[in-house]
Amino acid sequence: MTAPPPPPTSTLVRPFTVSISDAEIDDLKQRLARTRWPDPETVGDWSQGVRLQNARSLVDYWERGYDWRRLESELNRFPQFLTEIDGLDIHFVHVRSKNPRAMPLILTHGWPGSIVEFLKLIGPLTDPVPFGGDAADSFDVVVPSLPGFGFSQKPTETGWTVSRIASAWAELMRRLGYTRWAAQGGDWGAVVTTALGAMQPEGLLGIHLNTQFAFPAQIPDALSPEQRHAVETLAVYTGDLGGSNHLQGTKPETVGFALADSPAGQAAWIYEKFQSKTDNRGLAEDALSRDDMLDAISLYWFTNSAASSARIYWENRSGTFAGPKLTLPVAVTVFPKDIPRLPRSWIEDTYSNLIHYGEAAKGGHFAALEQPEILVSEIRTGLRSLRS
Repeated sequence: MTAPPPPPTSTLVRPFTVSISDAEIDDLKQRLARTRWPDPETVGDWSQGVRLQNARSLVDYWERGYDWRRLESELNRFPQFLTEIDGLDIHFVHVRSKNPRAMPLILTHGWPGSIVEFLKLIGPLTDPVPFGGDAADSFDVVVPSLPGFGFSQKPTETGWTVSRIASAWAELMRRLGYTRWAAQGGDWGAVVTTALGAMQPEGLLGIHLNTQFAFPAQIPDALSPEQRHAVETLAVYTGDLGGSNHLQGTKPETVGFALADSPAGQAAWIYEKFQSKTDNRGLAEDALSRDDMLDAISLYWFTNSAASSARIYWENRSGTFAGPKLTLPVAVTVFPKDIPRLPRSWIEDTYSNLIHYGEAAKGGHFAALEQPEILVSEIRTGLRSLRS
């Protein structure tokens, strides 16, 4: 006797609304009020991690001043959906432009990012004219949450590599009816977008990256000043700034216990990244508002996704900054305080069909949050030639 065939995977795209209960918000505030603080650092800088006084200030505002309902309302102003792909419910924002000639664009976030970092981009990309742009630069925008992040389902099995995510994104765009589209990303979003570029699924016209994976597989002995800076910033990234990457790449579940139980711990875990990777004058708050940072932190808290999001490091722990050679059209924007920052020579060597190279005047690793206007302008310019 043979087993019956499995039921077909649903391709239904279902509406989704963000709704966090009052009880969950009350629980967060109670936990914050009961925080047991560590002893202060023994140095006068951030070299041991987040400074106690800065953490207390941020957490105090999270408890007493921050308004989650504001972000919830902002998210719910945009059409959101769930759809099952490869056995997993994927959450995404989908905003169609009023311009029928708009280019479909899928935007992918990284860690500790989320869909919230793109909220300020959606209006200018889908409806450029009110923001000083040209209607000819309109995009339909699709913003999915990575598996295990935000309101996407958490994988219960291994194997969700960036290549598998890229395949899911290609299916998502096909399911939405798009036959010609582009992709953009930074951080892990750039890894997924690079995987799409290597895969070249049907319909993908080109990509824009604000994080580039273009180190040579073998670093040459003789380096230009720009190449040496790239090597030095990569050493900082993997060294002093690499603690969370290493822990999440080796023991994501262990750190997940602490972050799932302590909102102050979750806040510090992400706050340190904003401190160390933004274009600031000494404090993350120079580059980002407390609300911007707590929007990101709160989404991780309320979705209890510390461990599930960390596994993207574990699933892809063999990856390096020496990405694949790409032949499809690639546009890049280099932000001055990104870490690592790659030289143009290596970018040109890796992307043989480089259709745009831009250097932003300011900004760091979190381009969409730090400099949304610059990133919007660069996406428009970088992908414009693909419209013909």
